[in-house]
Amino acid sequence: MKNCDSKMIKRSRMHLHVVLALTALGSQASSSWAAEAEPAVVAAIPTAAATGDNTALDAEAIKARVVISGNAVANRAPVQSSLKATQPQSIITATFIEQSVTPLADYNAVSRIAPSVGAGVSPNGPGLAETKVTLRGFQDGEYNMTYDGIPFGDTNDPTHHSTSYFPARIIGGMVIERGPGNAGNLGQATFGGSVNLYSKELSADFAFSPYATYGTWNTLMKGFQIDSGHISNWGDANMMFNASRLSTDGYLTYNAVSEENYQFKLKKNFSDTTSLTVFSTYNTITSYTPDKAGVTLSQVAQFGKNYSLNNDPASQNYWGYNFNHKTTDFDYIKLESDILGWKISNQLYTYAYTNDTYSGQDASGATANGTKAGAKGNTNVPGYNKLNAYRVKGDILRADKEVALGWLRTGLWYEVSNSNRHTYDLDWTLGKPNPKEASAPLNVSYEQRSSWKQYQPFVEFEWLAMPDLRITPGLKYLHFTREVDAAVNQGTRIPTQASETYTSTLPFLTANYQFDSKNAAYAQYAKGFLVPALSVFYVNNPGLSAPQPQTSSNYQLGWVHQSSNLALDADMYYIDFNNKLASSGSGNDLVYFNQGGVVYKGVEAAATYYLGQGVSIHWNGSLNSAKSKSTQLQIAKVPASTTALGLLYKLNGVFSSLILKRVGEQYAQDGEPAAYKISSYNTVDLTAGYQWRQAGAVVKNVKLQIGVNNLLNKQDVLSISASSKGSQFDQYTFAPPRSWNLSLSLDF
Repeated sequence: MKNCDSKMIKRSRMHLHVVLALTALGSQASSSWAAEAEPAVVAAIPTAAATGDNTALDAEAIKARVVISGNAVANRAPVQSSLKATQPQSIITATFIEQSVTPLADYNAVSRIAPSVGAGVSPNGPGLAETKVTLRGFQDGEYNMTYDGIPFGDTNDPTHHSTSYFPARIIGGMVIERGPGNAGNLGQATFGGSVNLYSKELSADFAFSPYATYGTWNTLMKGFQIDSGHISNWGDANMMFNASRLSTDGYLTYNAVSEENYQFKLKKNFSDTTSLTVFSTYNTITSYTPDKAGVTLSQVAQFGKNYSLNNDPASQNYWGYNFNHKTTDFDYIKLESDILGWKISNQLYTYAYTNDTYSGQDASGATANGTKAGAKGNTNVPGYNKLNAYRVKGDILRADKEVALGWLRTGLWYEVSNSNRHTYDLDWTLGKPNPKEASAPLNVSYEQRSSWKQYQPFVEFEWLAMPDLRITPGLKYLHFTREVDAAVNQGTRIPTQASETYTSTLPFLTANYQFDSKNAAYAQYAKGFLVPALSVFYVNNPGLSAPQPQTSSNYQLGWVHQSSNLALDADMYYIDFNNKLASSGSGNDLVYFNQGGVVYKGVEAAATYYLGQGVSIHWNGSLNSAKSKSTQLQIAKVPASTTALGLLYKLNGVFSSLILKRVGEQYAQDGEPAAYKISSYNTVDLTAGYQWRQAGAVVKNVKLQIGVNNLLNKQDVLSISASSKGSQFDQYTFAPPRSWNLSLSLDF
């Protein structure tokens, strides 16, 4: 059967604090509600580091300065930049997310519209499988990701899981920064840029808003949002609660998915200068998919491009052997206040990720059946159980003060993590552990605990050198200590205890000159860094494998134009990337070291022109080069270019968009081998809808929307994963075929 096994998919329970929050919301909410007007400004509230604005802690002031309030183009542009920018950026509004992106999508599907963003297409259908995106050719784990200003990512390296934590339907805006930013930009991988997600703004009015989406492959997403509006009997406070559930069969064979998401946000103003924000989200998802997904060309010839799992218990690709269950939570408390002339913000947070995966040994077919647990010469099905579980805790303190010559900003980021990871080998046929060599517990591939402690103090001064010229020097110090305590270490299967500390001092210098109310230019020089991944400890002697952090020197120039009918920005960049991580040897002789580097360079631009009568056109594009210093060849997985074209309409409640995204050619392996060249590919997505405001005495707002993804039905190659056992076992992913979805939402 294709639907998920009821024993494997259990309806998750919400956190107790979410239940209590919903109860409080229902008892305290005001009964009044008014239809929300079309927003006049960008819905995302970027940080000062994102905008270059001095009012780092004044959300309303930042909102007003992101774009010109009431600007026709500003409300219609899929991506745009701020006149206050100090580095290349793409601001993506809540309006674009709600009207031009399928509600089923993940955050990577939202980011794909921006220049220099590649990949991000799910082979199982939009939002129905994990995706990765590249940013100027930097891979996931080489750029930063934040939510409401908090960096998040895995604890072995700062990679991300796009179907966990934050589905697109709970995102209120996005700012993609293509560069390290200022000293106040926090995170482990800022040198590749930052993808900054923001929660939805709280509504001033009460509303109960159920919604649902149904689409191809028996996909159903349904949920509701409650906005309290102003809570009159609890001072100046607002709350929001959102709950949703998604289920699908998926495009790929036997790749069913079930997901639930809950989100709560509260903000209370104690005075004009003091406020408290509480946020919490909980996500659980069960997916039937191989741990190392993809399909070989021989499997494509036999079963088709959508082959993934099957219904044969004698196969390693049997759907009953390949599934995962993931749970995540992300929570913070943020206190903002004015104290002795300083704007102070303190954000205490925690987030956690648990991935419990079961899998057949090898979806490509390169590993034949047969286990050590069975009789000699058996054809039992081998597989494994893999766990990755961690919790991260941290605190971000920021302080901002206006002084005679400008604005002084300083702060401290402190964070700790604890992780538990293992892989246990299984004999699926016998339903018991599958023993391996006798050098470790027989069925344990690895059993490992790890942790880190890091802190980053920073200071920067935004100098008002001239009335229209702002120059911001800054300095950040990083101190990062990682520890490993493995009873059975990954790769070596021997007990390992190791610790490594990395430190660095990073300078920053940015400038922004505003020529007039419509034009501005900026320049940036900044150092970036990336701490080596946990895998450098997967060696026989960690003392001989101590590579330095990967570093970069970033140089960028850009220009921004904002007028009544035209939003335009362009930039060029040069990034000198050093200490590229490499390894030599194998087994007990494996060591990691630094070698050579890469030069990243390119040009980027974006433009939206409002033609009038509700019609606007959009274009953005990039030319991207990332070549090895030693070979002068393009490194792997770096698209040579990106292009987006859009035709958008919004007038009198009707909205629609037709958007093409092209990702240029790339190579799946370093050295530009012809056999691993991936041709450019295009995706075309169409959305159209109508919004009735004040639809009736009870129903205040109705929105009906239809979407078609991959309108041209092109199933191009998206990626190739090379196999060490021969090219016949290389695994490919393909774009899914044309799909549709129909969405309805109501406001009461």
